[in-house]
Amino acid sequence: MNILNGISLGVVVALLPSALVGQLMQAMQENFAVAAQIIMMTNFAMSLLPAIAAFCVGMQFKLNPIQSSAVAIAAMIGSGVMTSKNGQFILQGTGDIINTGITIALAVGLALVLGNKFKNYTILLLPLLVIVFAGGAGLLMLPSVRLIATSIGAMITHVTSLQPLLMGTLMGISFAVLIVSPISSVGIATAIGLAGISSGTANLGITAGSFMLAVYGSSVNNFGTTVAHFIGSPKIQMGNMLRKPRLFFPLAINAGMMGLLGALFEIKGTPMSAGFGFSGLIGPLTAYRQMPATLLNLTVICLLFVVLPVILAYVSRYLFVDRLKWIKPQDLLLEI
Repeated sequence: MNILNGISLGVVVALLPSALVGQLMQAMQENFAVAAQIIMMTNFAMSLLPAIAAFCVGMQFKLNPIQSSAVAIAAMIGSGVMTSKNGQFILQGTGDIINTGITIALAVGLALVLGNKFKNYTILLLPLLVIVFAGGAGLLMLPSVRLIATSIGAMITHVTSLQPLLMGTLMGISFAVLIVSPISSVGIATAIGLAGISSGTANLGITAGSFMLAVYGSSVNNFGTTVAHFIGSPKIQMGNMLRKPRLFFPLAINAGMMGLLGALFEIKGTPMSAGFGFSGLIGPLTAYRQMPATLLNLTVICLLFVVLPVILAYVSRYLFVDRLKWIKPQDLLLEI
């Protein structure tokens, strides 16, 4: 749980800046000179995901600065985000999230085992051992883990093309559950290379869950916290969801319905857009780019990513909160 929570925090810190302004800056860069610099900065932050995730995991385990630094370096090595070409190091993408998690686990375990056994030589030996053994092990496992992850993604994409309605429904439900769990939806989507209708329906499922949770808790949460569910991430409700598992039932219904509609309308996405949902407008803008640029398609995107999820959220609240009394608004209270 410490590792999952740390990686989730790292994903939010490293990827959310690009999610919030990346699409806007790309649209503005022809007329706004600073936009290209902002894109560069947020992309750089994305490539630092392994180090940031490792740092967050280190805080969860209360590692000291020497241990945390060594774990962060090992994570960067094991993630595959860094390659060497002509004597230069190149950062690209976010690395393999699954292998990053495995490398972090190995590095943290080794750092905890070694502890302060080397006394005054700890600062000399501990980083070396963690980087070489944990980072090296991650580097050795990277090709196999990456192959498994991409194979899973390819299999999901293939099955979705054969059974789009069923798989669209399942993808919507799965990612709506993932987004409010300790596991990173963006990390999973990126790791397995989720693309096409699988990616689009996953985003619609997350969007449905985001608006539902925002509407359910709107009477007890302030405006900023309510908006944060879909502008930011519904993962802020993770604690409440785990304490009140019955919340997953209406979440699954709404997400499944939107996933089904997404498959019907062939809403698509990319591995880098899947898992964000409505956050930063990544889901809807990417889906729109996958379609011919027409007014009709723009209307469809607005209906699927805003209008219908909001309507479903209010219908769901009326049924489960007002009529059946299964859920109370206080179940969604966030004291932030």
